[in-house]
Amino acid sequence: MSLVVVGTVAFDAIETPFGKTDKIVGGAASYIALAASYFNRNIHLVSVIGDDFPTDFLNLLKKEGVNLDGLEIKKGEKSFFWAGKYHNDLNSRDTLVTELNVLADFKPVVPEDAREADFLMLGNLAPAVQLSVIDQMKRRPKLIVLDTMNFWMDIAMDELKKVIAKVDVLTINDSEARQLSGEYSLVRAAQKILKMGPKALIIKKGEHGALLFNEEEVFFAPALPLEEVYDPTGAGDSFAGGFIGYLSKTEDISFENMKRAIIFGSAMASFTVERFGTERLIGLSQNQVDERIQEFIDLVQFDIILA
Repeated sequence: MSLVVVGTVAFDAIETPFGKTDKIVGGAASYIALAASYFNRNIHLVSVIGDDFPTDFLNLLKKEGVNLDGLEIKKGEKSFFWAGKYHNDLNSRDTLVTELNVLADFKPVVPEDAREADFLMLGNLAPAVQLSVIDQMKRRPKLIVLDTMNFWMDIAMDELKKVIAKVDVLTINDSEARQLSGEYSLVRAAQKILKMGPKALIIKKGEHGALLFNEEEVFFAPALPLEEVYDPTGAGDSFAGGFIGYLSKTEDISFENMKRAIIFGSAMASFTVERFGTERLIGLSQNQVDERIQEFIDLVQFDIILA
């Protein structure tokens, strides 16, 4: 099943308690597409870059089954750049630099042969941009997944709610769920958000795992305890890529299969944090992915007999 991924392809400069980088490849769509490519080799990426972006990374994406016909390259302009510094707990960070560059007037164009895609992943972008992508699809995809953040809740809440009403799955973190709903309890927050339109809600809790809700059920998936955590940048996007990549591979969008997809998404996120940027997502073997999935299974599987 074909998958359209919309989001940023960009440069990041990252500092954590464990090291720092100069400009490296990042961006939501980069992480999503790479993570999804381990499950689906029919991916269309829609984004924008300047002519300063390295062709080696673009060639890598093509090699991994990512079609770049929807990637606009603006001559003489610079790619989006973000720099940030993480605090000791890695759950909070300070933005040091944001240079929109080509993203300032980004008007995505979904290629003609991608407008009937079965799966659509809307990475973190302005809600108006996300809406424009949905409007370009010739028919409603089998599944639309949306990622957003508190920034858009602060400045574009009305437009964000319009997008939320049109999607099947919303993925946000716990603080964003509380802001969007006005509820501290994540259960009550989920109930309010589901009434806004989506059939399912994923609330990411970083190192504490993720919650999956629909109107009747709740599912919790833990995060894998890791020996080395260097950089959480892109972990949420890798999670989303693994999640929708698995669903598009299996062509099963039931809540039961979403539970499995949460584990696959968590596995891809666990790889991402082990290195800076996209480095760890590149060149994984199928055995490595399978072994990581098995670690999650072993983490939560147990037998119990009720007397």
